[in-house]
Amino acid sequence: MEPKIIRNKEEMRNWSRSMRAQGKTIGFVPTMGYLHQGHLSLIAEAQKHTQLIVVSIYVNPGQFAVNEDLSTYPSDFQGDIEKLKSIPKGVDVVFNPQNLYDYGDERGQPDVKMRQKDGEIVSCLEDDGRGIGHETWIRVEKLEKGMCGKSRPVFFRGVATVVAKLFNVIEPDVAVFGKKDYQQWRIIQRMVRDLDFAVKVIGSELMREEDGLAMSSRNVHLSPQERKQALSISRSLFEAKSAARKGKIICSELRKSVTESIEASGGKIDYVEIVDQESLETVDEIKNGVVMCVAAWFGKVRLLDNMEIDIS
Repeated sequence: MEPKIIRNKEEMRNWSRSMRAQGKTIGFVPTMGYLHQGHLSLIAEAQKHTQLIVVSIYVNPGQFAVNEDLSTYPSDFQGDIEKLKSIPKGVDVVFNPQNLYDYGDERGQPDVKMRQKDGEIVSCLEDDGRGIGHETWIRVEKLEKGMCGKSRPVFFRGVATVVAKLFNVIEPDVAVFGKKDYQQWRIIQRMVRDLDFAVKVIGSELMREEDGLAMSSRNVHLSPQERKQALSISRSLFEAKSAARKGKIICSELRKSVTESIEASGGKIDYVEIVDQESLETVDEIKNGVVMCVAAWFGKVRLLDNMEIDIS
């Protein structure tokens, strides 16, 4: 099935409203493109809940910091369309805006760069001097502080803001997010609750390659050696989950074993945390409803993975 490609925000909103006027429900899967089987599993999940499916392909500048990989983020739009065409039941619309932050120059392009104030990055979409730069941000203040929020201080602000913009344009009934980005999923759930969006947010299970590596668009940047070494992340998480089920419930010991395993394989740890699945607050002992989350670097690639743990 060939999806309809929409690049204009108003056209996208009009399409959604016309479909809803016909009594049809809309499922939404936001992506930054370079689709893989993990993305396709999100679409399959959305198809269980709604009649129509919209997939967005948009690399959001608002969530990247000055030292991050906006310019090198992988892209293959035509390849993405071919993958979407192969999905059973298909995708109805691909929303591929040129730019969602069109408050800049006469071409509708903002000045996408960084500025700093007192050593802190405060904006990823620079005011061009005429007072028309993007300046409205959504913050989920408590949930964004830990884990990825420590090393990526503008990331979740950018994610929450762009998802809110996409919700306002597409007006979906259901939105599906992958649990690989566990903190992101919980932040979007909380934003929807707190701001009364009429959207049901569903978390879809993390997808892995056959060898256990969590699926990610960034995996393409790993060298063959780095990819082999990166398997230490999933391997150490499965070992930690097994140990917890056998009675090893002290979180500091489990974090240490995961850290040592990844570092022994050449990885550089960003964080290893065991947190409550909803509040994302750290816990001292394993109990039901916790998740172990890892971020680690292999070469220039930062990888995320997590494992929900239930010991009952």
